[in-house]
Amino acid sequence: MDTVHKIGRRKTAVARIYLNEGKGNITVNKKDYKDYFSTGTLQYKVQQPLMLTENLESYDIKVNVYGGGITGQAEAIRLAITRALVAIDADHRAVLKPEGLLTRDPRMVERKKFGQKKARKKFQFSKR
Repeated sequence: MDTVHKIGRRKTAVARIYLNEGKGNITVNKKDYKDYFSTGTLQYKVQQPLMLTENLESYDIKVNVYGGGITGQAEAIRLAITRALVAIDADHRAVLKPEGLLTRDPRMVERKKFGQKKARKKFQFSKR
């Protein structure tokens, strides 16, 4: 099996992953994912597609991720891993699709409009 390269995005975070057969090592920006993502919730999000398909110790994953915050980065990595697993074996789609892992979250920050303080907030109105 040669390297599978996939991209995942969430808000402004972009994750590029390179998936090879291996022992289950996940490296994020040249660090172990447990060092990069300090909380258990974020570590779970990264592992979730591997756990659902029972491939936790089948693949080595190298990740380059930038932009956004750590939660957005973790979810971008999750989407990229999911896409890679489906590319390797189409049967994984039946497990991952109902969990909502194949859906790219379209929510982005709304732009600030001129004549307003923020995207929707207005400047304070003074009647007199």
